[in-house]
Amino acid sequence: MVALRGKEIDAFLARPDAGRPIILLYGPDAGLVRERADALIASAVDDPNDPFSLVKLDGDELSAEPSRLVDEAMTVPLFGGRRAIRVRAGSRSFASGIETLAEMNVKDCRIVIEAGELRPESPLRKTCERAKTAVAIGCYPDTERDLARLMEDELRIANLRIAQDARAALMSFLGGDRQASRNELRKLTLYAHGKGEVTLDDVMAVVADASELKLDPIVDGAFAGRPDIVETEFAKAMIAGTYPGVIISAALRQAAWLHKSALAIADGTPASAVLDGGFPRLHFSRKPAVETALRNFSPARLAAIIEQLATAALDTRKQSTLAAAIAQRALMSIAANAKRRG
Repeated sequence: MVALRGKEIDAFLARPDAGRPIILLYGPDAGLVRERADALIASAVDDPNDPFSLVKLDGDELSAEPSRLVDEAMTVPLFGGRRAIRVRAGSRSFASGIETLAEMNVKDCRIVIEAGELRPESPLRKTCERAKTAVAIGCYPDTERDLARLMEDELRIANLRIAQDARAALMSFLGGDRQASRNELRKLTLYAHGKGEVTLDDVMAVVADASELKLDPIVDGAFAGRPDIVETEFAKAMIAGTYPGVIISAALRQAAWLHKSALAIADGTPASAVLDGGFPRLHFSRKPAVETALRNFSPARLAAIIEQLATAALDTRKQSTLAAAIAQRALMSIAANAKRRG
């Protein structure tokens, strides 16, 4: 079985094995699938924009004629040179074409297959894992270590440092989709160009606004005791491709802010002063929901919710296939219990 894991993946991507020209990239992190496919194609041909060097095929179309994959892979270029084939797998199987191709002597041609999440018994995944001339690489949401390395790489390229509080905040905004994370980091480094160090204000100005904008209704709905809003807005976020862990991170930050605010109010600070102060400044449209949340939850209950959400955040990373269900259950639980004062 040729299914790479951990450091084996990095080693293979750095120096692809010519003896395994068929490469399947699959998993829930579509951005990571695309990024790795782009890298493999770039190292396989001299010019990815040359239609004679790179052939793009649709998996669902191949399912009707799997032999076409073999024909394309065995075609000898008129003017010589290396070739690559990029296949976007769909819902239909073309595994028989892979089985045939895996038994042939493919020269100077790399076949890169991009797929979504595949079960172990999926014909495409099984075929690539069993074939001696193929390799299957799972692409899952980045771990904290992966995100830290990604962050360091982008900051080093931009010749920037990052403050400790800014690093902690930035980490909470990243994850779920590698390309989305990289794009946010590059946007941030462009914003901070020439400053020498990325600050918390930079992160909040550039990354937080974009990340939080569509998540506020979900989070506010949960703490305001509106499961109907949570259900509707969570479904919209899933359709838009938002990683569930990002929503849980946003809820964690809100819970921490609410806990701090509830403690301040308990010590005698007027609620209006709490809502109008602090950073980032609370948008006026959110104040009614936040006021309701502060009435709903005591500091003790908010502390318990922080622990609950932290567990959910960890579970979404450990069980990526169940991330959406884990996140929605945690948020609906908060919303359902919000009316129980205290």
